[in-house]
Amino acid sequence: MDVDLRKLRYFVAVAEELHFGRAAARLHIAQPVLSRQIRALEGELRAQLFVRDKRSTALTEAGRRLLEDARPLLASAEALRRRVATAARGTFTVGFMPGLTVTDAVRDLTARHPEVAVELLRTTWEDQIEVLHDGRADVSLVRLPIDRRGLSVRPLFSEPRVAVLRADHRLAGKESVRVADLAAEHLLNHPDAVPEWRDVATRLRDGTAPPWREFRSVEEKLEHVAAGQGIAVVPLSTSAYYTRPDVVCVPVEDLPPNEVCLAWVASRRSPLVFAFTEACVRYNRIAE
Repeated sequence: MDVDLRKLRYFVAVAEELHFGRAAARLHIAQPVLSRQIRALEGELRAQLFVRDKRSTALTEAGRRLLEDARPLLASAEALRRRVATAARGTFTVGFMPGLTVTDAVRDLTARHPEVAVELLRTTWEDQIEVLHDGRADVSLVRLPIDRRGLSVRPLFSEPRVAVLRADHRLAGKESVRVADLAAEHLLNHPDAVPEWRDVATRLRDGTAPPWREFRSVEEKLEHVAAGQGIAVVPLSTSAYYTRPDVVCVPVEDLPPNEVCLAWVASRRSPLVFAFTEACVRYNRIAE
């Protein structure tokens, strides 16, 4: 039996909304049409997916299992569509994290493959591998740690990490600091991103730390540092790229370096992926 992806999309909308009317509005189709499609899917699968009455809609056990499998299947289908569309346009997309530059490797690739148009996509800690799985990028320069499942990962280089402090911070004049010196500070990074700080953080231990909030960019994080609302730990290249007079960067002696790698979907066998990988090897002096 072939699974109809359109019916799966309809099913996921209903499963997430648990309301046929809202799901139909989200899909921009009439509710009776949606109901017929769900019944048809249940017939094809020979399983009841929803328990429905006048007041509520709930997933059955079969429906919950289908939802678990349908989401990644639809995501893979969308990623495939994007990759095919990108190939048809003759483009190759490179993702990169803040502070990293890909200029030399891109020039190398375009010199060897002048028929290819290279597009660049700036990523964040939250989406640096998501752009690979969903097809927005062909390769991505990432900062570890990442979830490596389904990916090929090639180490590039490592670099020290520094603490970004307000210019008048008590530690701003130090040549270097240790993690213990930062124990009483409010860290703007997610605690799991700097586990060495998390393990000694005073306010995490006594429960007085404010809730962590997600920042959409390095610039936004630096604004909070400059306003005296906390400190940040960033790789050296990021601190060098985003210089400003109201913050200073101090090396942290006992933090392990940040590892920079090139990543791509493991199942891909594109010659352009391997050509770009080799260009990155040449320009980043990777230790084999």
